[in-house]
Amino acid sequence: MVHPQAAAPGTSMPGNDAVTRRFAAFAAGLTYDALPPVVREHLTLFLLDYLRVASLGQRMPWSGWAVKLAAELGGNGQSTILFSTDRTDPERATFVNTTFSGSIDADDVHVGSMLHPGCIVISAALAVGEARGASGERILAAIAAGYENMIRIGLSLQPSHFRRGFQSTATCGGFGAATAAACLMFQGPDRTERIAETLGLVASFSGGLTQFYHSGSTVKRIHAAHAAGEGVHAALLASAGFSGPADILEGKDGFARAYADGHDFDKGLSSLGEQWRLLEVAIKPHASSARVLSAIEATASLCTEHGLTIDDIDTIRVGIPKVIQGRLTVNEPKDIQAAQMSLPFCMAMVLKQGRAVPEGFTLNIDDFETTLADLSVMAISSRVSCELDDDAERVSTEQSVGAKVTFQLKNGKVVERFIDAPKGSVSRPFTMDDHVARFRAELARRFDAARVDALQAEVQGLATAGGVARLMQLLSGR
Repeated sequence: MVHPQAAAPGTSMPGNDAVTRRFAAFAAGLTYDALPPVVREHLTLFLLDYLRVASLGQRMPWSGWAVKLAAELGGNGQSTILFSTDRTDPERATFVNTTFSGSIDADDVHVGSMLHPGCIVISAALAVGEARGASGERILAAIAAGYENMIRIGLSLQPSHFRRGFQSTATCGGFGAATAAACLMFQGPDRTERIAETLGLVASFSGGLTQFYHSGSTVKRIHAAHAAGEGVHAALLASAGFSGPADILEGKDGFARAYADGHDFDKGLSSLGEQWRLLEVAIKPHASSARVLSAIEATASLCTEHGLTIDDIDTIRVGIPKVIQGRLTVNEPKDIQAAQMSLPFCMAMVLKQGRAVPEGFTLNIDDFETTLADLSVMAISSRVSCELDDDAERVSTEQSVGAKVTFQLKNGKVVERFIDAPKGSVSRPFTMDDHVARFRAELARRFDAARVDALQAEVQGLATAGGVARLMQLLSGR
């Protein structure tokens, strides 16, 4: 691993040759035709899941705050606010739509880089693509570039970045949005340089601390939205004539030095354009941290297989890898956000239902809102003992985190379930049929069947569409 160290004035840190420009050049040269079929398919399922989650998130109170703020700030009507006839400028539309899609912890996730790319990158690409009249192919290529750059920059800094107290969706998310927006805004021979300068700009706006794990608050609800909006803002600034350092990632006083105690850009740049890190993105079955999903699944499996209720269980233990110890193992969360991040509380929500848990169940944000005030669930959560486990450590990777759940029953029997990777992870993905069904089930709560059919067709046919105008019109309800 390359660590930050002194460099001569005006130079980059040793071992980091033109990192920012290499990410920019990759994005500048990427076309839809160059994308492998499996990447194209993933972009479609990412879009289906993005709209499903945004529909859920739009109903949340903080989403209303974001809409109200955007209206108060004004802005020209170039870009659509999802599920509304309201239109505003691309930056504010990106902020609002990312609040919808990235605030309920149900959005897609790359476990190794510890960030959520879809809510940020897709929001930026749709808003800018709509405003600029970009074709479906160009929008999809911009999304692919945004995913790759955002994930790979995050991977280059982890885990030191997280240990320093930064939430990488907020800090690295701007790079994903800036990449997608700049790809759609800049053409011509200087395209690589303009994208690099946009990355240089957005780095100066980067922020996002994890104190919310300890103290509560609603700030994490807009971490992704702020990063996404600033990514578009950076591209607009670059278009207006401003520039940022084109060596911002690797520079001696750049992003890596400021935001991490160690970094490895060789890892982030390895096989760029050949190996697709976006294929490692997981889709969540529940609105909770990706690192607690295996424990939720194991708990549900034990309850249904053995016909258990909480009254049958004497002790509750869960074996975990070290990476989740502490911030994700709080037994008595302070608010809804903390409850979603709490492995014990998520398990308790399942145990409250016990053997009545339906097949294919989902813990949605509404469930956490209802359950947090239930003292019996909090009492169950307080009984969950999280312990470091060698097996869970062994199977946990940059793609998923395992868990071993053990119940000592009151009749003396011990039952155990080990899940090495949860449903929705890279090794156990949802099928395209699963994604379509989940998309249709949620959008049917808003629109009639004919409109849902049309929306599905627009998403699945975006590559051949002249743009996103029809898709945004359908989503607006017009």
